[in-house]
Amino acid sequence: MGRIIGVGLGPGDPDLMSVRARERLRAVRQVAYFRKRGRPGQARRIVEGLLRSDAVQCPMEYPVTTELPFDSAVYNDTLAGFYDHWSERLAVMAREDDVAVLCEGDPFFYGSFMHLYVRLQARLEVEVVPGMPGMVGCWAATGMPITWGDDVLTVLMGTLPVERLVEHMARADALVIMKTGRHLGRIRQALERTGRLANAWLVEYGTMPQQRVQRLAEVPNEACPYFALVLVHGQGRRPQERAS
Repeated sequence: MGRIIGVGLGPGDPDLMSVRARERLRAVRQVAYFRKRGRPGQARRIVEGLLRSDAVQCPMEYPVTTELPFDSAVYNDTLAGFYDHWSERLAVMAREDDVAVLCEGDPFFYGSFMHLYVRLQARLEVEVVPGMPGMVGCWAATGMPITWGDDVLTVLMGTLPVERLVEHMARADALVIMKTGRHLGRIRQALERTGRLANAWLVEYGTMPQQRVQRLAEVPNEACPYFALVLVHGQGRRPQERAS
């Protein structure tokens, strides 16, 4: 019986992938990865040139992405069926050999792999190879530390209602806001209400060739790519430089 290996690929730049991740990818003969129907898939793009020439590749195409409200019963049932289906298929594939499941960022940080993991962990061996979360690459791209001293870092989803965004933003010292995309207008509104818009940054495609870093207040559009984060850096306690 083989294993299911959730391989964290890091934020997007293949050079930021861990040594362990590369070793697993070069060894396995079966690879599965998530993608939107009709797209190549970002995870697959990251590992271009790293897989064995004889590797069997299985794209797992989401049945829905933004077509339905994420909090609707139909959306939940559709995705639950999708994860059930692929858990069964991966278990069958693992009877012959290990199967690597490609995961953008870290497999246990807001990733699709987690839904497979909870369905498979009691049935067969599942290994998780940690990866650098995308937000780490994004705040490095701004050239500024994200936290200092006792700063509290809060990670929020842009899908939250404005009132909840405002509530969490008001309490946090530093912010990472994920799942921006079509929700950028809501995020901007919440930042403005908490007086933090002037210090917010939008990082698109962090660590990737098309990376772009801008102050959010200067971004005219109310939408951005899927691979984008909003950051607000902490300004907490630190030893002050001595005057020369």
